[in-house]
Amino acid sequence: MKLVVGLGNPGRKYERTRHNLGFLVVDHVARQNEVAIQKKLGDALIASWTAGGEKVVLAKPQTFMNLSGGAVRALMGKFGAIAEDLVVVCDDLDLPFGRIRIRPKGSAGGHRGLLSITEHLAGAAFARIRVGIGRPPEGIDSADYVLQPFSSEEKVGLDALIDRAAAAVVSLLRYGTRRAMERYNRAP
Repeated sequence: MKLVVGLGNPGRKYERTRHNLGFLVVDHVARQNEVAIQKKLGDALIASWTAGGEKVVLAKPQTFMNLSGGAVRALMGKFGAIAEDLVVVCDDLDLPFGRIRIRPKGSAGGHRGLLSITEHLAGAAFARIRVGIGRPPEGIDSADYVLQPFSSEEKVGLDALIDRAAAAVVSLLRYGTRRAMERYNRAP
């Protein structure tokens, strides 16, 4: 079984913001697999299907980003998942817009959603797909920047980025972390 969690904030106010890129990516994977992330389970919305004989669960925690860990830990318990079954998709300030970085483990790197999950899993290693949103312009606070909608320039490439990040999720599920890293960790 694989549990793919997209990170974001619930509510209309945050729907198309940079910090909700994880939600946008898992929604795209859901559409590609003809499922809808609508079923409420604990503090998350989920959808599932079977691919190649393995159950895949997509989830969007409905806690705020910084509290994602509790929702993820509860889902893992409900599905009997271990850390190696978990794939987290999130935005990343330290990657230029459009870049993707897949890792089988690592630090939170200042991302509070990842930090919350790491703390709730007692530091256990889990795969992460970080999708670059770039640094804020001078004079704009990072916390404000991630909660803003994408700029007009970013919107031009946003659909292609979401599509590529969704393909990275599918590649990781199908072929494993190493092959997904080889294909997606380079500039587009």
